[in-house]
Amino acid sequence: QVQLVESGGGWVQPGGSLTLTCAVSGNRFNPAAMGWYRQAPGEQRQWVATMVSGGASNYADSVKGRFAISRNSAGNMISLQMNSLKPEDTAVYYCNAAIRRRSGATPYDYWGQGTQVTVSS
Repeated sequence: QVQLVESGGGWVQPGGSLTLTCAVSGNRFNPAAMGWYRQAPGEQRQWVATMVSGGASNYADSVKGRFAISRNSAGNMISLQMNSLKPEDTAVYYCNAAIRRRSGATPYDYWGQGTQVTVSS
């Protein structure tokens, strides 16, 4: 059974930094892509950043230049380095992984349980 486990959330003052980590286990195939989404209270979940299997990454405009996504060499763990955090970055952050369940199949989206990030003074 595929599992995604996030860690690294917490409270930080504006301008501070946090690093989120997501580890995937139980997968037969390497993820086609892994990334992060976030959901603030009363709002819809929004995409933050993605890294595909080839190593290319993309970011939402709201975090570009402040956040950086990285991956370990095995391809089963990603991190999100968040710098210059703002109060509007406050949200529950969810790890996402697109993983094929069998060879040639369309990747299926798996989600972590979420980790709270709070930016306030």
